[in-house]
Amino acid sequence: QVQVVESGGGLVQAGESLRLSCTASALPFANYAMAWFRQAPGKEREGVSCINWSSGSVYTDSVKGRFTISRDNAKNTLYLQMNNLKPENTAMYYCAARISQTCSVAWRTRNLYTFWGQGTQVTVSS
Repeated sequence: QVQVVESGGGLVQAGESLRLSCTASALPFANYAMAWFRQAPGKEREGVSCINWSSGSVYTDSVKGRFTISRDNAKNTLYLQMNNLKPENTAMYYCAARISQTCSVAWRTRNLYTFWGQGTQVTVSS
């Protein structure tokens, strides 16, 4: 049974950093594109970043230069390093797996992803 589990969220102050992790099991992790999404209270779930099987990546504009997505295929683990966090980054962060090696130009579309985790909460205080 496929499992996708996020960890690493927490409460931090503006300007601080967090690293999120996502471990996936029972799927060919190395051959799947992986993504991070987030959902703030009262808002739609939105794509943050996607990484393809060969570690090419894309980001939403608001996090470029501050967030870095990476993957360790030997550990079936996806990461999101978040630096210089801002209060507007407060959200539940979700990991998602796509049954494809590539992110797609429409990578922000939620229904491109088959497997999802339960989320990890990130709260940034001002």
